[in-house]
Amino acid sequence: MNPHSLRIGIGHDTHRLQPGGPLRIGGVDIPFAYELVGHSDADVLLHAITDALLGASALGDIGELFPNTAAENHNRDSIEMLSLAAAEVSKAGFQLINIDCIIFAQKPKMLDHRAAITSTIAEALKLEKSRVSVKAKTGESVGPVGKGLSIEAQCIALLYQA
Repeated sequence: MNPHSLRIGIGHDTHRLQPGGPLRIGGVDIPFAYELVGHSDADVLLHAITDALLGASALGDIGELFPNTAAENHNRDSIEMLSLAAAEVSKAGFQLINIDCIIFAQKPKMLDHRAAITSTIAEALKLEKSRVSVKAKTGESVGPVGKGLSIEAQCIALLYQA
Protein backbone atom coordinates (compact mmCIF):
# COMPACT_ATOMS: atom_id res chain seq x y z
CA MET A 1 0.00 0.00 0.00
CA ASN A 2 1.42 3.33 -1.06
CA PRO A 3 1.36 5.69 1.97
CA HIS A 4 0.51 8.56 -0.39
CA SER A 5 -2.77 6.78 -1.10
CA LEU A 6 -3.91 7.13 2.53
CA ARG A 7 -6.12 10.07 3.47
CA ILE A 8 -7.28 11.11 6.94
CA GLY A 9 -10.26 13.33 7.65
CA ILE A 10 -11.69 14.74 10.85
CA GLY A 11 -15.30 15.67 11.49
CA HIS A 12 -16.83 17.56 14.39
CA ASP A 13 -20.39 18.61 15.18
CA THR A 14 -22.30 20.19 18.05
CA HIS A 15 -26.05 20.45 18.60
CA ARG A 16 -28.09 22.03 21.39
CA LEU A 17 -30.46 19.96 23.50
CA GLN A 18 -34.10 20.87 24.07
CA PRO A 19 -36.94 19.15 25.94
CA GLY A 20 -38.49 16.40 23.83
CA GLY A 21 -37.18 13.09 22.74
CA PRO A 22 -36.15 10.53 21.93
CA LEU A 23 -32.50 11.42 21.42
CA ARG A 24 -31.13 10.26 18.05
CA ILE A 25 -27.42 9.42 18.07
CA GLY A 26 -25.68 7.30 15.44
CA GLY A 27 -28.99 6.46 13.80
CA VAL A 28 -30.37 4.99 17.03
CA ASP A 29 -33.28 6.45 19.01
CA ILE A 30 -32.31 6.55 22.69
CA PRO A 31 -35.01 7.04 25.34
CA PHE A 32 -34.27 10.44 26.89
CA ALA A 33 -36.22 13.52 27.97
CA TYR A 34 -34.27 15.72 25.55
CA GLU A 35 -33.62 15.82 21.81
CA LEU A 36 -31.04 17.52 19.62
CA VAL A 37 -31.98 20.67 17.71
CA GLY A 38 -31.09 21.05 14.04
CA HIS A 39 -32.37 21.50 10.50
CA SER A 40 -32.14 17.78 9.73
CA ASP A 41 -32.69 15.13 12.40
CA ALA A 42 -29.64 16.69 14.17
CA ASP A 43 -27.78 13.39 14.58
CA VAL A 44 -24.53 14.89 15.82
CA LEU A 45 -22.52 11.67 15.46
CA LEU A 46 -23.57 10.93 11.89
CA HIS A 47 -22.86 14.54 10.95
CA ALA A 48 -19.33 14.27 12.33
CA ILE A 49 -18.77 11.01 10.42
CA THR A 50 -20.10 12.55 7.21
CA ASP A 51 -17.73 15.51 7.57
CA ALA A 52 -14.78 13.19 8.29
CA LEU A 53 -15.44 11.23 5.08
CA LEU A 54 -15.92 14.35 2.99
CA GLY A 55 -12.84 15.98 4.50
CA ALA A 56 -10.58 12.99 3.90
CA SER A 57 -11.62 12.89 0.26
CA ALA A 58 -11.48 16.71 -0.14
CA LEU A 59 -15.14 16.78 -1.23
CA GLY A 60 -16.18 19.67 0.99
CA ASP A 61 -18.41 19.36 4.03
CA ILE A 62 -21.91 18.38 5.07
CA GLY A 63 -23.20 21.94 4.72
CA GLU A 64 -22.17 22.06 1.07
CA LEU A 65 -23.64 18.67 0.21
CA PHE A 66 -26.80 19.11 2.30
CA PRO A 67 -27.38 22.87 2.83
CA ASN A 68 -29.78 23.88 5.58
CA THR A 69 -31.34 26.31 3.09
CA ALA A 70 -32.69 23.42 0.99
CA ALA A 71 -36.23 22.35 1.87
CA GLU A 72 -35.46 18.66 1.17
CA ASN A 73 -32.96 18.67 4.03
CA HIS A 74 -35.48 19.77 6.67
CA ASN A 75 -35.89 16.85 9.13
CA ARG A 76 -33.81 14.70 6.76
CA ASP A 77 -32.58 11.36 8.10
CA SER A 78 -28.83 11.62 8.72
CA ILE A 79 -28.37 7.93 7.82
CA GLU A 80 -29.52 8.85 4.31
CA MET A 81 -27.14 11.82 4.25
CA LEU A 82 -24.24 9.64 5.43
CA SER A 83 -25.00 6.96 2.82
CA LEU A 84 -25.15 9.54 0.02
CA ALA A 85 -21.88 11.15 1.16
CA ALA A 86 -20.21 7.73 1.36
CA ALA A 87 -21.36 7.00 -2.20
CA GLU A 88 -19.77 10.27 -3.38
CA VAL A 89 -16.53 9.36 -1.61
CA SER A 90 -16.56 5.95 -3.28
CA LYS A 91 -17.34 7.49 -6.68
CA ALA A 92 -14.26 9.72 -6.21
CA GLY A 93 -12.14 6.57 -5.95
CA PHE A 94 -11.75 6.20 -2.19
CA GLN A 95 -12.29 3.16 0.01
CA LEU A 96 -13.07 3.62 3.71
CA ILE A 97 -10.68 1.68 5.94
CA ASN A 98 -11.99 2.62 9.39
CA ILE A 99 -13.52 5.33 11.55
CA ASP A 100 -12.90 6.25 15.17
CA CYS A 101 -15.60 8.36 16.86
CA ILE A 102 -16.23 10.06 20.19
CA ILE A 103 -19.60 11.21 21.53
CA PHE A 104 -19.38 13.95 24.18
CA ALA A 105 -22.51 13.85 26.35
CA GLN A 106 -23.04 14.34 30.07
CA LYS A 107 -26.25 12.28 29.83
CA PRO A 108 -27.52 9.80 28.85
CA LYS A 109 -24.80 7.19 29.27
CA MET A 110 -23.93 5.79 25.84
CA LEU A 111 -22.42 2.44 26.83
CA ASP A 112 -25.76 0.60 26.73
CA HIS A 113 -26.38 1.91 23.19
CA ARG A 114 -22.88 1.57 21.72
CA ALA A 115 -23.42 -1.84 20.10
CA ALA A 116 -26.59 -0.68 18.31
CA ILE A 117 -24.92 2.56 17.20
CA THR A 118 -21.88 0.67 15.92
CA SER A 119 -24.05 -1.80 13.99
CA THR A 120 -26.18 0.95 12.44
CA ILE A 121 -23.13 2.91 11.29
CA ALA A 122 -21.35 -0.19 9.95
CA GLU A 123 -24.44 -1.15 7.97
CA ALA A 124 -24.86 2.35 6.52
CA LEU A 125 -21.20 2.44 5.47
CA LYS A 126 -21.12 -1.21 4.30
CA LEU A 127 -18.22 -1.77 6.70
CA GLU A 128 -17.33 -4.55 9.11
CA LYS A 129 -18.30 -3.64 12.69
CA SER A 130 -14.68 -4.16 13.72
CA ARG A 131 -13.79 -1.12 11.59
CA VAL A 132 -16.17 1.20 13.45
CA SER A 133 -15.08 2.51 16.86
CA VAL A 134 -17.53 4.49 18.98
CA LYS A 135 -16.52 5.86 22.38
CA ALA A 136 -18.23 8.28 24.74
CA LYS A 137 -17.00 10.85 27.20
CA THR A 138 -18.84 13.07 29.66
CA GLY A 139 -18.21 16.76 30.03
CA GLU A 140 -17.20 16.29 33.68
CA SER A 141 -19.85 18.94 34.50
CA VAL A 142 -17.81 21.57 32.61
CA GLY A 143 -18.94 23.72 29.67
CA PRO A 144 -22.09 23.30 27.57
CA VAL A 145 -21.68 19.50 27.30
CA GLY A 146 -21.03 19.07 31.01
CA LYS A 147 -24.01 21.25 31.90
CA GLY A 148 -26.27 19.16 29.65
CA LEU A 149 -26.91 21.98 27.17
CA SER A 150 -25.40 20.28 24.13
CA ILE A 151 -23.92 17.09 22.73
CA GLU A 152 -20.81 17.01 20.54
CA ALA A 153 -19.20 14.35 18.39
CA GLN A 154 -15.87 13.90 16.65
CA CYS A 155 -14.77 11.36 14.10
CA ILE A 156 -11.58 10.50 12.28
CA ALA A 157 -11.82 8.55 9.04
CA LEU A 158 -9.04 6.75 7.21
CA LEU A 159 -9.48 6.34 3.45
CA TYR A 160 -7.47 4.57 0.80
CA GLN A 161 -7.33 5.84 -2.77
CA ALA A 162 -6.66 3.04 -5.22
